[in-house]
Amino acid sequence: MGTVTTADPHASFLADKGGKVFVAGHRGLVGSAILRHLVSLGFTNVVVRTHAELDLTRQSDVEAFFAAELPRYVVLAAAKVGGIHANSTFPADFIVANLQIQTNVVDAALKCGSVRKLLFLGSSCIYPKFAPQPIPENSLLSGPLEPTNEWYAVAKIAGIKMCQAYRIQHGFDAISAMPTKLYGPQDNFHPENSHVLPALIRRFHEPKASNAAEVVVWGTGSPLREFLHVDDLADAVIFLMDHYSGLEHVNVGSGSEVTIKELAELVKEVVGFQGKLVWDSSKPDGTPRKLMDSSKIQEMGWKPKVPLKEGLVETYKWYVENVISAKK
Repeated sequence: MGTVTTADPHASFLADKGGKVFVAGHRGLVGSAILRHLVSLGFTNVVVRTHAELDLTRQSDVEAFFAAELPRYVVLAAAKVGGIHANSTFPADFIVANLQIQTNVVDAALKCGSVRKLLFLGSSCIYPKFAPQPIPENSLLSGPLEPTNEWYAVAKIAGIKMCQAYRIQHGFDAISAMPTKLYGPQDNFHPENSHVLPALIRRFHEPKASNAAEVVVWGTGSPLREFLHVDDLADAVIFLMDHYSGLEHVNVGSGSEVTIKELAELVKEVVGFQGKLVWDSSKPDGTPRKLMDSSKIQEMGWKPKVPLKEGLVETYKWYVENVISAKK
């Protein structure tokens, strides 16, 4: 399952750096990292479009783009994303936009006749709320989803199944990768809908700037979480494009866990906040543990490279230079 079929007469992905690669969603956290990685590896024919230039929810526009550009490879990193509040408030928007993007891109990639391989990116939210830990790939559809983001999750599950169906019916080399919690440059630092790590960076930076005495963080700090630097995900995407042509989706995680308390202390150190860290144990902790089982991709030979502290230093630097400086 983990190797390119013997019937494939083409060069490997990494040996075809002149082949046209379409990165959908190149301005986001994931897509921008993939674009950087492709360029650094010497790919010379990478095609991108902004949302203003190409609305992926419009089928006719997507079909026209593929017919004109005829890409050889597609990385589908485009998605409508948001936090718990956004998912709860606009469930129709989340399920419809993501289903449209996936359906339009995968179908047009098949129909245009030029695409040799497509990689679809999902999310760890596809798994049941009470999946076994670490979460293996075969946990998919084994139980109820987390209700707060089920609209997004259902769309991503449909994307996985669409790639599988197109492989089974059409012999189309479409694969899927499911990353764990990501962080890095281009992350979302919005005060209301950012994820835990960028939220912590912001929470320590603002009191540092105002010389506050303490920072209060919700919960006890005991839950365990897994984080993967987005550059490691980009590396894994290129690895899978080069090494994998199987039916089943592939988990991509760091394989290492950190408590929220350890994470907060590390962010405090990286940001340089000198005050006190206070835990408000009257507030909820959330899920006790969330870890992906990434043994499948690691057995193929891929390993993450960016240590958490090193990645946090880089992410904080990007935040200061791009988010804070933009406000001044």
